Amino acid sequence: MSELRIRAAGPQDLDDVLAFWKVAAEGTSISDDRAGVERLVARDPGALLLAETDGGLAGTVIAGFDGWRCHLYRLAVHPDRRRRGVASALLSAAEERFLRLGGRRADAMVLQRNETAHHAWGAAGYAPEERWRRWVKPLTG
Repeated sequence: MSELRIRAAGPQDLDDVLAFWKVAAEGTSISDDRAGVERLVARDPGALLLAETDGGLAGTVIAGFDGWRCHLYRLAVHPDRRRRGVASALLSAAEERFLRLGGRRADAMVLQRNETAHHAWGAAGYAPEERWRRWVKPLTG
């Protein structure tokens, strides 16, 4: 794999990111549409991080910070580029971003059924927090 570059996504990247998630991400999110990702990039221009090689998009992570907590979403690596340090590079960039912003602890959204992701997150130093359960309510029909 050629040299890996990490950068923040811009509006010009959104269609490519949405197409990438269909190939590389496990599951879908209610916000996996152009309007949802546009809002993210407009509100927090540094939150959506892209890993690129000369071969194109290799991975993504959303590193959202609300001023109090650090949240990680949509860590996805192209199937052809897994186990080559892409996720580690993305998480390092996300954690550096959080520290610059004053973050103290990061949490990650990880599907319970995604065993491959559990190993990746564990290797990066993350662990399940069994005392808390995520409660959700869709705000739109």
